[in-house]
Amino acid sequence: MDLTREEEDALDGKNGNPISTAYKILLSISKATNAEKLIPVEWVHLSGVNYSTIGDAGVEFLTKYSEEAKFVVPTTINPMGYDSHKQNNLSSNFQKQQSKIAKAYEKMGSIPSFSCIPYELFQLPKSGHSVSFAESNAAVMANSVFGLRTNKESSLSALASAITGKAPYSDLRMDSTRDPKIRIKIDKELKTELDYGVLGYFSGKSVKESCVSFGPDISNIDMYKTKSLSAALGTSGACGMFSSRDTHDETISFGKEEEKSIIDELNTTDSGDVIALGSPQLGMYELELLSKMISGKRFSKKCMIFCA
Repeated sequence: MDLTREEEDALDGKNGNPISTAYKILLSISKATNAEKLIPVEWVHLSGVNYSTIGDAGVEFLTKYSEEAKFVVPTTINPMGYDSHKQNNLSSNFQKQQSKIAKAYEKMGSIPSFSCIPYELFQLPKSGHSVSFAESNAAVMANSVFGLRTNKESSLSALASAITGKAPYSDLRMDSTRDPKIRIKIDKELKTELDYGVLGYFSGKSVKESCVSFGPDISNIDMYKTKSLSAALGTSGACGMFSSRDTHDETISFGKEEEKSIIDELNTTDSGDVIALGSPQLGMYELELLSKMISGKRFSKKCMIFCA
């Protein structure tokens, strides 16, 4: 792999153990993805913030790592496991461990965003620039809507990028991979966010490539249907981008039968106990829209709303 002298020195530990560890992570990923070099990134978004996700081992690692490590690029972070501004029924141990995670990220220099939709909250870099996003919906949105360049990062790879300001030049950071090889042919009318979410989930399951296109073109749909599509696409498989470019070699059909199959797969009960809204988190426009929809009405069961 082609490393600069500065990168070689950092890898050898001349800038401290945290930076050396971060470069080792990036080089391992580079080897796995056939990257020939590292390139600068201008923004990082981290997952691995919720105590339920990373557990005690993650708390221990972040606490120790944050003693020396510092972020060198703007770095936002995903939601944590509870709202620290509200009373809750979580155990004192959960809250204590979650607080340690938040403090570790703060110590390293993160922006305390606690959101999975950084693109709605911050002025991100301009189209064409490279970033490192470890949240699936945010990575797909960054590539597909905002013209940024990121792979679907893990919590560790994004953390390494935050420490070094670098990422492997591979996959969706390369022009050749951003041309879709497969098109999903939409054979039914799509109206709601659910429709687009099911389309995204089906596409992620069906496509092994990093980029997919849709036909007819859906590039004119609103931001909120796009969020639903992106989140589902990023959840169900390896695909990290959709494009309107028609460069495909293969076509897969998505119609009523495919939609029903996905809904049946994801439905585990006829009637749930809780209504949950906000995955990805709701933004201000969606909250305003929801407020108008439920004005003068009451939910028949408990409703939880997650927002940024």
